Formats: sequence, structure tokens, C-alpha cells
Amino acid sequence: MSISELCIRRPVMTTLITLSFIIFGLFAYRLLPVAALPRVDFPTISVSANLPGASPESMASSVAAPLERQFSTISGVTSMTSISSLGSTNITLQFDLDRNIDGAALDVQAAISGSLRRLPPDLPNPPSFRKVNPADQPVLFLALRSSTLPLSKVNDYAEQILQQQISQINGVAQVQIFGQQKYAVRISADPEAVSARGLSFADIQKSVADANSNQPTGTLRGSRQLVTIEASGQLRSASDYGSIAVSSKNGVPVKLADIATVRDSVENDQTASWYVSDRSIILAVYRQSDANTVDVVDQVKAKIPSYRDQLPASVSMDILTDRSIPIREAVSDVQFSLILAMALVIMVIFIFLKSLSATIIPALALPVSLIGTFAAMYMFGYSIDNISLLALTLSVGFVVDDAIVMLGGFRNLAQRG
Repeated sequence: MSISELCIRRPVMTTLITLSFIIFGLFAYRLLPVAALPRVDFPTISVSANLPGASPESMASSVAAPLERQFSTISGVTSMTSISSLGSTNITLQFDLDRNIDGAALDVQAAISGSLRRLPPDLPNPPSFRKVNPADQPVLFLALRSSTLPLSKVNDYAEQILQQQISQINGVAQVQIFGQQKYAVRISADPEAVSARGLSFADIQKSVADANSNQPTGTLRGSRQLVTIEASGQLRSASDYGSIAVSSKNGVPVKLADIATVRDSVENDQTASWYVSDRSIILAVYRQSDANTVDVVDQVKAKIPSYRDQLPASVSMDILTDRSIPIREAVSDVQFSLILAMALVIMVIFIFLKSLSATIIPALALPVSLIGTFAAMYMFGYSIDNISLLALTLSVGFVVDDAIVMLGGFRNLAQRG
């Protein structure tokens, strides 16, 4: 007994199966992720290291080279790309498609730990890594700006408040800050003044490092109580650095202000971002690979009023770019094309067959087939995007072709009989 004969002989079973397709299809349609293009996951890890003030050549030879030699021992690495710039190095590792990204991350962490002794000792922080997907792009850009506060203060609000809270939203992979302006004190030494006092730049560096330290001082132990001594040696602003004694000549201290210009600045003054014509701090929101782009953007937008309440009145928060808008429009256009194709196909069938009963069959088969396809898409990890909706639109013609052939065959058999 064929499937067609079984369905004809058992109409109740056929009806229940059809209803199951519709129910599971509608349920899966609401769970399918929405994106512009299909998801393509490459096991990729990005490693970054920073050494402020180092030239690109120094970063490539002293930081990137030791890391690359260590990473080359990891199995499954298909490509390794490194970019060294002023004060920073970024190494991108791409692995085989069948390589587990979590296992690769453990190998990268072990390789970083093994290369620490070969890296410069004055590296502020050990190299860090994160899992990335080269095909991913930010889904939302938020701009922070202020006409009264310095950008370093605005950067603190973006880093300490917004970045952490947005990262906790379901579906958000990470939040990056573009045009970062971290507060720092910039010291510009006068070579002539330094040389005239018989000093070197290494002396200045050592004096500043010794003066700006926060080390444990000790405790005072009495018969009844124990007192912890706290002596904070950290300097908070540029005005505190000017009085640092670099050396002493004939009993007269040589202060930092005598041989250098000290000013409040930022860590990297070679990067900037703008919103319209104002300097700003940009927050880039990335979604997880299996997350719904539209849903993630809607969740972030819903929390923007609460984020604004946590910021000072002088800091404004605006949406710079919303990638969900073209995705919504594209998906809406393709959905309209799909519905229009179904209507035109059914109309063509009715015009040529000139039979209402014969037209009802493909008119019912089309929506049931399409709705049931959503359940299969969810099962196999597909998403609602331009490619999948285009494939569904083309499939409408295939379903109708089959229906026309079957109906034509039945009509010929009936005429011969």
C-alpha cells in the first residue's frame, strides 16, 4: 500500500497529520532566528595584546612573533593572521570546520600561558583571546556624547555601566567600544632638559612607576587589636605627577615638572569616533550566532530608557545604526513576494483548469507544505533570511507543477474511463 493510498483510505489520519504539520510549523516559525544571510560558523579565535608606546615593528618582533611560534604548535589551525600597529597586536586563528571551538580555546589559553616568559616584562596585561565569527557584524550601534563632560568620563559610563548591562541581555554575544577614550596621564619629556640634568628616559619611567604604586604596607599588632596600615601611592590626576622627584642634584630635587609637561589625556589619542559632527563613544552590539537579530535589537531598544536614567543628564544616548531595519524590510519584501506568488499560482491553476474543485487541492497543499517546512527548518538549524525565503518562493512553483501533473493525470484517466 502506497502513502497516497493510505492517506486516501484513512481521511481522519490524514487530517490529523495535516493539522500536526500546521501546528508544529507555526510554533517553529516563531522560534526561527531572523537574519539577513544564513548562519556560517567558522571556528575562529582572536588574540590581542597591548603595549602602549611600542612601534609596530617592536610589537611584531617582541609580541606577535613569540605568540605565533607558540600557536603554530596547536593542531587544526588552518590559517593564522597577525596585524601589528602602534601599541597593539591582533592575531586571528582559524581552525578546521570540524574542530570544537571550546577545545581550541583551551589550547590557545595554554599556548598564551606558555609564551608569557618570552613576552616583554612591561606588558600591562597578559594577552587576551575571544571566540569570534568573521561573518558576524554588529547589529546595533549606540552613540554616547556630552557637550560638558570630557570623553574620558563618557567612556567610563560606557565601559562600567552600559557595556556590562547590555552584555547580559539574552542573545547578545559581546559589546565592543569603538573610539575608546580611557583616561590616562600623558608625560611629554623635554630631551634637552633631561640631558642637561644627566638623566635618561629610563630614570623618568622608573620614578613614575615607583611613585604610582599601591603595595601593601603592613600591619600594627597590639595586645588588643590589629591595625592594617593603608598608604595609597596611586596618583589620580596630572597635577599630582608634577611634584614627583626624579633625582636629586646637590641636595636639590629635580621634579618631573622641571623636565616634562604633564597633562590629562587618554591612553590612545590616535583613535576617535563621531556622531554627526560631535565626538562620541560608540557601542557596537554583536548577537550570538543562533540568536534572532530582530529580537536582540528589540530587547536592547526596550532597555534604552532605563540606561538613559542611569546616565547623567549631560550625557545623551542615541541609536547610530540599526541593522535590523534593512533585515525587517528585506524579509517583509520576500514574504510579500512569497504570498503574491502563491496567489498568482492558484489563480493560474483556476484559469487553465477551469475547475474549482481541482483548484482547491493545490490551494490547500501550498500553505500546508510551506508551514510544515518551517518545522523542518527549525529542526535542521536554518534561519529566516533572504536565501531561505527565496528558496521557499521558488519551491511554490515546484509544488504547483506536481499538483498540475497529478490533476492532469487524474483528469485524463477519468475521460478515458
